[in-house]
Amino acid sequence: MTEHPPLSEPDEAALTAYVDGRLEAPERAEFEARLEAEPALAAALEQQRTGLSAIATAVESVSAPLALRARVEELQRGDGKVARPRRERRRGWGWLPSAGLAAAAVAAVAIVIAFSGGPATAEVLAAAARPPAAAVQLDPAQPRLLKDHVDDVRFPNFEGKFGWEAEGVRTDEIGGRETKTVFYRREGRRIAYTIVEGEQLAWPPGSDKTEVEGTPMRVFEGEGRTAVTWRRDGRTCILSATNVPADQLLELAGWKGQGAVEF
Repeated sequence: MTEHPPLSEPDEAALTAYVDGRLEAPERAEFEARLEAEPALAAALEQQRTGLSAIATAVESVSAPLALRARVEELQRGDGKVARPRRERRRGWGWLPSAGLAAAAVAAVAIVIAFSGGPATAEVLAAAARPPAAAVQLDPAQPRLLKDHVDDVRFPNFEGKFGWEAEGVRTDEIGGRETKTVFYRREGRRIAYTIVEGEQLAWPPGSDKTEVEGTPMRVFEGEGRTAVTWRRDGRTCILSATNVPADQLLELAGWKGQGAVEF
């Protein structure tokens, strides 16, 4: 990679104004002509875009503080219209040297991880690989649900509708959170349905977005398992298996049991 000398303060200020969208049309055209002619300036701009993309990815992966999310989105759109004194400009993210940009990315990741307050969603898959430790509790009064629950969120009973029999349950502590996992079996295959206590966890980075019956979901791979994660009443749920395709997991995850399975 070609090394370029640091930008001068006037060039830093011009790049800040360009990224923030504060240049008038003639100034913007002039600056874009410089980007074509000056590799160092173009490289600095690309550095900012790459860094902001990394920060935005970190913010997107969790329910980040609104101020942080709004600032990242503003910078990505180039909506910053109000000029600020030069002493304040360098406090923003419109222009940061490479070391400063790296520090900003690390800080953003630290903020969103701290805000999520729990283990990574993929870590919870460890519970799915362990054996059941107790019998499940059926509910004769409501055949679409089990009595087993986490907080006020009850596990579904898939047997009547889908033929998946609930065969056992276990409780674990992962990343400081209690999790409960119910195991279901059908024709020699097993799926694991885990609910995590407390506030919802971050969406797993790199997961595929989808929606089932109006419920946002993510599909991802981990620990040799195909997994689906979503939220029910603010609690993180994860359904996973080693030999069941994602479309079947999504169908089970989105099942509302004619209103008995609350979301």
